[in-house]
Amino acid sequence: MINREWHLLSRPVGWPKPEDFALVETEVPAPGPGQVLVRNKYLSVDPYMRGRMSAAKSYAAPFELGKVMQGGAVGEVVASEAEGISVGDHVLHFLGWREYGVLDAEQAVKVDADAAPLSTYLGVLGMTGLTAYAGLLRTASLKEGDVVFVSGAAGAVGSQVGQLARLKGASRVIGSAGSAEKVRLLVEEYGFDAAFNYKDGPVSQQLRAAAPDGIDVYFDNVGGDHLEAAIGSLNLHGRIAVCGMISVYNNTEPAPGPRNLARLIQTRGRIEGFLVGDHYDLQPQFVAEVAPWVASGALKYRETFEDGIENTVPAFLGVLQGANTGKMLVRL
Repeated sequence: MINREWHLLSRPVGWPKPEDFALVETEVPAPGPGQVLVRNKYLSVDPYMRGRMSAAKSYAAPFELGKVMQGGAVGEVVASEAEGISVGDHVLHFLGWREYGVLDAEQAVKVDADAAPLSTYLGVLGMTGLTAYAGLLRTASLKEGDVVFVSGAAGAVGSQVGQLARLKGASRVIGSAGSAEKVRLLVEEYGFDAAFNYKDGPVSQQLRAAAPDGIDVYFDNVGGDHLEAAIGSLNLHGRIAVCGMISVYNNTEPAPGPRNLARLIQTRGRIEGFLVGDHYDLQPQFVAEVAPWVASGALKYRETFEDGIENTVPAFLGVLQGANTGKMLVRL
């Protein structure tokens, strides 16, 4: 059998280009003792992957040139040499960007296809959801009555942050997005109290209009002018959780930092970055609390699909360009 997998050919400078990648045919490997062979059904493409395409030192090792990349995936076990995992089981794992993968059993997490759609284990009930949950509740220390601002709010993480804030008792939830359609989605479907299109004018002005009494929590997915605007609207003892800064990922020159950091002295504000990998201890609590909200429809989610392994790179580039609403996935 033939396996197709994406290799990184060159390290992108600025925006990644299709020619930085190659779709390579290989033989489907056989599992060894203690291993399983998985046929992937859904692949995750995420903004953080852009950082791993660079050789710069970071919290995760760079993708190796000329070798298959990695990412979240969920699939069906088609061969098993491992106890506790059988052919036909569905598992969550990290060997994405390929059609088939062989992995050690301890690297596979069984998921229930009857309890929830398989795709949700990569999104609302997976790493995406836990990112929103940990960042909002632990890093930003959300309290009942807080005014919350979320950037990139129509994306997979941002949309869940806003809804969690509402369900947890925030007094007002504000989101920014990149189109009028996404702004309507935030208010009409996700229950945000206010939302604005950051392309319609200066973010600082639009945020002040949406939150005239300031904000207590900012969940940052964008950085840049959004972060500066949030600092400018921060209330006393406000908290900023930095999840991502997609506005600067493809810059070829260092982006200028916020010009108003001195305001943190006045507000006694706090900025803290976080990685979801530091918060896996919250996973049982997260699933126990959030899964019923998803099942009941109290917490809504959207997914954007590209079909076929050949469309993995276009899907990834689409995430960087904001083409997705909710979680971007490749369906095989």
